[in-house]
Amino acid sequence: MAMNSTGACPASSTGADVAPAVALFHSLSDPTRLAIVQRLAGGEVRVADLVRELGLAQSTVSAHVACLRDCGLVVGRPQGRQMFYALARPELMDLLASAETLLAATGSAVALCPTYGAGAQAAVEETEEVGR
Repeated sequence: MAMNSTGACPASSTGADVAPAVALFHSLSDPTRLAIVQRLAGGEVRVADLVRELGLAQSTVSAHVACLRDCGLVVGRPQGRQMFYALARPELMDLLASAETLLAATGSAVALCPTYGAGAQAAVEETEEVGR
């Protein structure tokens, strides 16, 4: 997503221009995937380690790691019968650090967002619970 010299998005931007950024942020929008990325910032890890640390089912963790791998954010290194996963690009940590800086600067504005904030997520979970 290119910015012009004034820092604003160019008027000629189309939906296609932002599609890669949308895919990137969508891949990081899941709490489990974000937790995996944050854990991988500390070094490579096996799915079994993530299962133990996150307290989730192996199939769930494997699916999230596969998603991150498919997006090019995570790479695997086989060692014997094990696979060790690591961040594919160190720039990802720069992005997350920038996000933390932005969140600190905006205070609770993002958390209170009626569309994506904590209240909106609780409403989605409540709706899903009622539907079961």
